[in-house]
Amino acid sequence: MKALPATVKNTGKSAGKAVAGALSLPATPVSGRKLPVVRKKKKVAEQYQVELVFMTLYDIGRSIDLSLAASLLPGIPGMKVVRRRDTPESLLMPKPLCVDLRTGPQKAFSDEAVEGLSVAARIYDEGVLSIIMRLRVMANLEDLHGLAERRLSSAVADLESYSTERFNAVVEILKPAIDRDHTWLQAEQESYTAFCFSDVGMSPVDFLTKNAQDLTTLLNGDPYGSPLHDSQIRKTLANPFSYNSTDLALFDMDRALLIDPDRDYEDLLLICELANYQFLELRVLDHLLDHWLDEAEDDIRLFYSKERSRRKKRSSLQRKFATLQGLRLDALFILENIENSSKIIGDYFLGTLYEHLCGIFNTPGWTRSVERRLDALQHVYEIVKAEKNERTMLLLEIIFIVVCIIPIIQFAFG
Repeated sequence: MKALPATVKNTGKSAGKAVAGALSLPATPVSGRKLPVVRKKKKVAEQYQVELVFMTLYDIGRSIDLSLAASLLPGIPGMKVVRRRDTPESLLMPKPLCVDLRTGPQKAFSDEAVEGLSVAARIYDEGVLSIIMRLRVMANLEDLHGLAERRLSSAVADLESYSTERFNAVVEILKPAIDRDHTWLQAEQESYTAFCFSDVGMSPVDFLTKNAQDLTTLLNGDPYGSPLHDSQIRKTLANPFSYNSTDLALFDMDRALLIDPDRDYEDLLLICELANYQFLELRVLDHLLDHWLDEAEDDIRLFYSKERSRRKKRSSLQRKFATLQGLRLDALFILENIENSSKIIGDYFLGTLYEHLCGIFNTPGWTRSVERRLDALQHVYEIVKAEKNERTMLLLEIIFIVVCIIPIIQFAFG
């Protein structure tokens, strides 16, 4: 076989022209018409059916009268736990008042990707209000990154602002049922978002491997396409949970990824809400105790100063002792509820998820902090109380001596 001429060693479009010249072929077809230009089609990102569950929990007071709240805002008491896995029958959950807030737009959206929106509220007697928004969309992974900040319709600017509007409206209605005594400081909140995929077209493990970087930025709240290090990707995706071969659950500090073709993830969402609920209560309690420790320092300085009368000091301390005992009981009940929740769930699948979420939120660390602050606060006031009792006993002894000596003196000089 003969070798081609040297001019044929080019590549690409220039190589075709060189071959045509070497073989004396025309560069264009005989008809004289130009060949159509073939353009590569841009690859369209794959879209998925996703339900975005955006939950925000608010601490709005020391307690809420659920009976009065039910008369102000009708709802259904208790949460129904769908037991489809090995969820124990003895599983006890908090029993809030569940209220449907479907007053916003349901089907008409300016964003064609949005398929529906539902809003609900859960009112807990411990003073917590939970606003849960569920947005059903058809979107790719890039669109999911900024979905919470996108305008959905003329009435809904974005999920966060719409949730805030619903929260303000519910609190305005519930004001008569909310107990806010002098120990309550201010409203605190905790937010959590779950991205629930129904069908990803492959096994959950393969989906996680194929889209590792995009799912990591989604869970971490980073912009789409952020150049994350491999160690950060491995750390974020390190602890997936699966009950069977078709589902997967992955949790982070503020977000979760759930994959289930049957959409059997309601119990997982309840566990997420429960863990956030306990975390919020511990954080609020820790903040309250920190505030009370600052007041304890002022009380100690006031007790040993001479600026105020003893009567005012005594009345102030008595009020603090009474309030401190109630606060200590509230803290003990909250801590006991946390321990009971983990005991009730036990070694079941949901228990494993709950313990994992508590580890992410560092619930044991917050619990130790609350217990340490409670002990410090109790110790401070016990010292002051002991000092006060010693002064009282000294005064009584002096009075006793004076009362005993006066008759003796009168008898001696009588």
